[in-house]
Amino acid sequence: MKQITDAETPHIPLAKAKAPSLWNGDLVKSSLKQAVWKLSFRKLMTNPVMFVVEIGAIVTTGEMLRYLISSGATPTFSFTLQISLWLWLTVLFANFAEAMAEGRGKAHADELRKMRTDSVARKITPDAIVEVSASDLNVGDEVIVSAGEVIPADGEVVYGIATVDESAITGESAPVIRESGGDRSAVTGGTVVLSDEIRVRVTAEKGESFLDKMIALIEAGVRQKTPNEIALALLLSGLSMIFLIVVVTVSPFAIYSHAHVSVTVLVALLVALIPTTIGGLLSAIGISGMNRLYEKNVVALSGRAVEAAGDVSIILLDKTGTLTMGARQAANLFPARGIDVMDLAQAAYMSSLSDETPEGRSIISLCKDKYSLQNINYDDTTSETVEFSAQTKMSGIDIGGKQIRKGAVRQVADWAGEKINDELNQIVEDVSKSGSTPLLVAESNKILGVIELKDIVKPGIKSRLSMLRAAGIKTVMITGDNPITAAAIAEEAGVDDYLAEATPVSKMEYVKSVRAEGYMVAMVGDGTNDAPALANADVAVAMNTGTMAARQAGNMIDLDSNPTKLIDIVEAGKQILITRGALTTFSIVNDVAKYFAIIPAMFVVAYPGLEVLNVMHLASPESAILSAIIFNALIIPILIPLALKGIRYQAKSAASILRKNLLVYGLGGLVVPFIGIKLIDLAVTALHLVSLAR
Repeated sequence: MKQITDAETPHIPLAKAKAPSLWNGDLVKSSLKQAVWKLSFRKLMTNPVMFVVEIGAIVTTGEMLRYLISSGATPTFSFTLQISLWLWLTVLFANFAEAMAEGRGKAHADELRKMRTDSVARKITPDAIVEVSASDLNVGDEVIVSAGEVIPADGEVVYGIATVDESAITGESAPVIRESGGDRSAVTGGTVVLSDEIRVRVTAEKGESFLDKMIALIEAGVRQKTPNEIALALLLSGLSMIFLIVVVTVSPFAIYSHAHVSVTVLVALLVALIPTTIGGLLSAIGISGMNRLYEKNVVALSGRAVEAAGDVSIILLDKTGTLTMGARQAANLFPARGIDVMDLAQAAYMSSLSDETPEGRSIISLCKDKYSLQNINYDDTTSETVEFSAQTKMSGIDIGGKQIRKGAVRQVADWAGEKINDELNQIVEDVSKSGSTPLLVAESNKILGVIELKDIVKPGIKSRLSMLRAAGIKTVMITGDNPITAAAIAEEAGVDDYLAEATPVSKMEYVKSVRAEGYMVAMVGDGTNDAPALANADVAVAMNTGTMAARQAGNMIDLDSNPTKLIDIVEAGKQILITRGALTTFSIVNDVAKYFAIIPAMFVVAYPGLEVLNVMHLASPESAILSAIIFNALIIPILIPLALKGIRYQAKSAASILRKNLLVYGLGGLVVPFIGIKLIDLAVTALHLVSLAR
């Protein structure tokens, strides 16, 4: 297979572009247009709180026109006009927040849409290979794709091996290998074959491809509300109905008290009572959560899965490539009795010269770094390398009359014809029990010692797992290793439990048993053998490099194929829940200040004793009501950056997070409105005095 160099790799624009900045000019303009378009009743009916506010704005607008026609530009008209304008702005700000969240997703989707081209496909028929349009391909059709050609549809490699440029999907410029019969057989329509030729079986109908699903989901066009989001929306709807009934009863009470309360003031009271802040930001929080995952190169195929990630109790992590580096590395040399360690190092070095595997390269590095061995001069005309084979399980070199071998313990010992003594056998057992792999080194008929190959735990993984533990999440390592090796790696990595000698059935049964106990489970996988367990997990992250079976079983796709991304996904899910909870707390609590502003203003004339409740010492009833409504409108755009970026997640217990939210957003939601309404009242009063002076 021809090696692809950087110079030969064609340039393809990356779809995984950096997310536009929050206040990008084009994004803001587009969002403003969308905010106006979303004023339609059909759009707002999905948001009951904002629907009530818009009805209130329409009512006050009608009152304003009535005052204008009947009395002209009176103070009452001016007050009603201002209330009406700020109510319309409240709805527009809420629509703007949602449009901003959707706009950031659409920016990604526009890049992906550029990839959708109706290319020509070479379809295999019983009689010949014919050229057809990619749009005419059906599930089960097989096509031939050669170097330089675009893969016409999602599919599975059924024959051949090739390097593929997936940069338009993943954002990574390095080509990847796609081959039949393994865990790297799935290919995505729109990607480009760089070398060799493959036969692909189509697995997706037109309009149902991975690219189509990505575009639809990122655009939020098919985003379905999550269970928690639906529950909160129902709660907000219920509160709106309750407060509507409360406001309706205020009018008879005012008549009985001989206090004049206008329709405009009643509408202002209703808007102040209902939780407009979270009502205006709720949808934006959910949409931006999926966008943040996409910015991490993860496509969520289900909004439910994103939220479920925040509630995960147990994470199943594959050992190889997730907790460990994947390729074993030489860590130590243990010489046999009577053998100098430098002789062992030289033999290990020589036997690895032709070994191009990561293990062989690591042995060379160990001998150079730890034992100061540099290039050894020898006559390569009289030498012959012995490459590793599955039959012999050894590799080495023959130099003149000297033969050096390294490999599996039993095979090398049999080759050398020497029995392993008790001391050397103990070294082999100790290396195995530590979770490492022992390799024996022999020269001619003499065993020189043992090489320890260690599956290196990824740097920083232990601290990340401890953060999850602090958040109450249990981590379980899944591996096909024997229990002794699994226990050693599990202890070094810092996982809470492990499942050794795992099979597809045992993985699936473990997921089912844990879920049956009431826990939410997250799992990452890439192979067909992972598909049953992925299909049964609450959060199933499939690798983009994996098989089509794994990708179809997952509800999230990691475009980077980095198994440790599961930890980031859990953190993103928790960030959504924390952000929604914090802003809900802030929204409900900040209504208290608005009550203290509006209620005394409504009845202070009829009941002078209510002046005691005017703790902010607002200038007049009209300025008090207007200040509360202005604050109610302005707080939404002020909180838009927080809703879109999310509150930073810190690995703490749920109780600790709750205490922090109550302190910051509960107490803050109580204090900030008092200060804000007072400052707005001062500004409104000052402007009123200036207008009177003129």
